[in-house]
Amino acid sequence: MKKTFKSLTVLAFVAFTLQTQALISCASNASLSTSGTIAQKATADTFALWNDNAPAKQALIDYVTAVTDEKSPDFIPVKDRIATFDMDGTFIGELYPTYFEYNMLMYRVFDDPAYKDKASDDVKETVQNIRDFVENGTKLPDHFDMKHAYAAAKAYAGMTIQEFDAYVKDYAKHAAPGFSGMSFAESFYKPMLEVFDYLNANGFTCYVVSGSDRFICRALTESLGFEPNRVIGMDVKLRTSNQGDSGGVDYTMKKNEQIFRTDELIIKNLKANKVFQITQEIGKVPVLSFGNSGGDAAMHNLALSNPKYRSAAFMLIADDDARDWANREKGLALGKQWKEAGYNVISMRDDWKTIYGDGVKKE
Repeated sequence: MKKTFKSLTVLAFVAFTLQTQALISCASNASLSTSGTIAQKATADTFALWNDNAPAKQALIDYVTAVTDEKSPDFIPVKDRIATFDMDGTFIGELYPTYFEYNMLMYRVFDDPAYKDKASDDVKETVQNIRDFVENGTKLPDHFDMKHAYAAAKAYAGMTIQEFDAYVKDYAKHAAPGFSGMSFAESFYKPMLEVFDYLNANGFTCYVVSGSDRFICRALTESLGFEPNRVIGMDVKLRTSNQGDSGGVDYTMKKNEQIFRTDELIIKNLKANKVFQITQEIGKVPVLSFGNSGGDAAMHNLALSNPKYRSAAFMLIADDDARDWANREKGLALGKQWKEAGYNVISMRDDWKTIYGDGVKKE
């Protein structure tokens, strides 16, 4: 399950940015010649944190080599090199033992002195479901992703966009449960950051397409260099300071008004909704797709159905129960399922030399 980052004070942000600068994401485009030839061939240093015999790594290298070679029949122009990435469990840890946004909502409702006594009964019930799962392993109710989405919309309603961004970053300073030496904000899968770096150097434009709240995703991926317009996620309706009950088409925002979150959910960005959001916001069919769960399969299938270009999809499986909180048996079963679906499988245990980097230990 999920998890994420820490909010950063200025000093902490600078230190963390310097630590990850060498692995900066492909959120900003590389500088390539107009011919679109390969900007960076893979070397031993390109994937230093991957094992030499990792099949998924070689599949990615073979793919990128082919589609960036202007002499290849599989050549893809830079403008169409679009890659989409799920966030939680794909390049940020999610087994602590639950998603970052679930953990943050638990804190908001049960521990935040500014809010804990204000939560409605239905929000408290939803968060108790999370607590029971975390502490006792109690199964979450069916369709809990939607139940959580509605509760989260209510719990953060009234915050300005800036306040919510700061709230996410501040909560992300908390230590990641189940680990020593790592906060939520440091919980990147380090080998996946090398994937961002490699794709960036080869002219790909990468998008985060997550089921988590869009503004949570923006806060957590900012340190990787992702621009806000490259982040797609769950959305709630927004309002301005003085809008009142007027609809957006009936109200003209005044100067210096602030924009607030409301308690009204627009979309939970999972499964087919990911495809719809990609279509609406990106306007192009991706050629690469990376995920870790059935909620990402529709996004993968969109990429694999690209009518113009060779494409590929990669599923990461949580099969490392020594370095991470994973159910190896379940991970292996999913790996078999994803291979049969035509996806390349990334094994956290077999393909990576490290997950979170030196100094991080599972407790």
